Amino acid sequence: MLVKSAVPIRRFDTLVIGAGGGGLRAALQLSQAEATVAVVSKVFPTRSHTVAAQGGVNAALGNVTPDNWHWHMYDTVKGSDFLGDQDAIEYMCRAASRLVVELEHAGVPFSRLDNGKIYQRAFGGQSQNFGGDQASRTCAAADRTGHAILHSLYQQNIRAKTHFFDEYYAIDLIKDAEGAILGAVVLEIETGEPLIIEAKTTLLATGGVGRLFRNNTNARINTGDGMGMVLRAGIPIEDMEFFQFHPTGIAGKGMLITEGARGEGGYLLNKDGERFMERYAPHAKDLASRDVVSRAIATEVREGRGCGPEGDYVLLKVDHLGEEVVNKRLPGIRDMVKTFLHIDPSKQPIPVFPTAHYTMGGIPTNRFGEVVQSGADGGEEPVPGLYAVGECACVSVHGANRLGGNSLLDIVVFGRAAGNRIIEYLRDHRYHRHMSWPGVDGALARLARWDQRGEGESVAQLRNELQKAMEHYCGVFRTEDVLREGLEKVKEIERRLADARLRDHSKVFNTARIEAFELENLVDAGLATVTAALARQESRGAHSRIDYPERDDQNWMKHSLYYKEGGRLTYKPVRTQPLTVEPFPPKPRVY
Repeated sequence: MLVKSAVPIRRFDTLVIGAGGGGLRAALQLSQAEATVAVVSKVFPTRSHTVAAQGGVNAALGNVTPDNWHWHMYDTVKGSDFLGDQDAIEYMCRAASRLVVELEHAGVPFSRLDNGKIYQRAFGGQSQNFGGDQASRTCAAADRTGHAILHSLYQQNIRAKTHFFDEYYAIDLIKDAEGAILGAVVLEIETGEPLIIEAKTTLLATGGVGRLFRNNTNARINTGDGMGMVLRAGIPIEDMEFFQFHPTGIAGKGMLITEGARGEGGYLLNKDGERFMERYAPHAKDLASRDVVSRAIATEVREGRGCGPEGDYVLLKVDHLGEEVVNKRLPGIRDMVKTFLHIDPSKQPIPVFPTAHYTMGGIPTNRFGEVVQSGADGGEEPVPGLYAVGECACVSVHGANRLGGNSLLDIVVFGRAAGNRIIEYLRDHRYHRHMSWPGVDGALARLARWDQRGEGESVAQLRNELQKAMEHYCGVFRTEDVLREGLEKVKEIERRLADARLRDHSKVFNTARIEAFELENLVDAGLATVTAALARQESRGAHSRIDYPERDDQNWMKHSLYYKEGGRLTYKPVRTQPLTVEPFPPKPRVY
């Protein structure tokens, strides 16, 4: 049992874990309402993964083409392959325009049209008039939109006197006997010393889990830490079988080439010089939804029409746009391609192949950012004191497939919504609950486990095996036999992880210990992903089963919920009723 005075304690109204766009937008809302806010981040806040978002943020401003939020809502529901919850989607699309203008006023330097309005580019899966002509809905700051948003939100938080714990790693949530969340045990990376942060409310904004796959667009920090924490707290995670593969990663390396490259007029070619997307999506072509384009590229390569000596990629052509357009609209892409491929995209095409990109699933929440789980009456009840936003959460506005430009929108809309709901909660709960020491003991036991000495496998070896297994057994195309084999592989890695050992037991900046904690979270997320993918016997959005090629609305119009205890799955219905408009019923999804 812990000696209560052994670990220092800090107290706040709200603990925000993660300093990306979702965490910072919520923290700003709270700090401006004069709540005491602690933001814990394992990296300096402006190195959070939001900084990597390139293409833009969707809002029906109508600056370039006619637009309204209802069309945006239709495109998002259709893009989700009808698995998105329509009440949350309506809420997000209605709020979009106001929040983009709010970001502009907070200092985000959006690119401009000649008339001074915010520049908007075409993106995949966007239409006018419920599936008509291509819409230009994505508000962009060149090809560095996430970078611009994150820096602006960080500066506004500094102004609002938000308290930052930079380079602290959250080990586990503290939960009392009644199921309320009381904060978390965190580890100061610099000293290796634990700290208890006690909070009336805790918001998880820890990002996705793209590091599950060997080739991915994600930063090294995207290891599903928030998902691991809620699973260990007995809360399920939702829809983990739906993992988005971005169609245009740099072939063999994974770095992201924004969809904005195609939005500006770029297009894909196979080895015969054919614009093959015309066969897969005759109307939208290269601006079809991401899952459609990813499968098309994978099919071209599989059927022998890939480019290069190995025939293992296709080409993204932007050189016809001219050097001036590439420099003005895609400067970051040009720099990155020059750095990693030593070619100039304004003069020759870019080799691309689908790469793991975005987690559609995550911690189940409602549209207010409250983490929910099944109640005794069969409905959903909020977990007292716990909230989640951004890629680690599943609202679900993205359903089975996210549209490009909706992720930056998701973080600002639901970051604000969670901030507002937390303010209400704090008004009604003015005092801290009694601290639960057993919850602290569990976190400290995990910390002590990695101090065990002796022989054992290395964390790096197990992580590499996990990433290879996920890529091989749970990639763009899936079948029952392959998934079943993959599940056994990941379970075997979980068993071997119990005997893994660190070589370095120092405390100061021991990144090996942090990577060990991250691997535990990755394994849990991997088990959830493969288990849910094996169970879902249909193809929907990013989940493509060769043995079940059709979407099955009769049996599978439901969200999966994975529990760590026993690796069990349950399901809950999709919310098909919007807030104020008529629902969009499922129909064949063609572009």
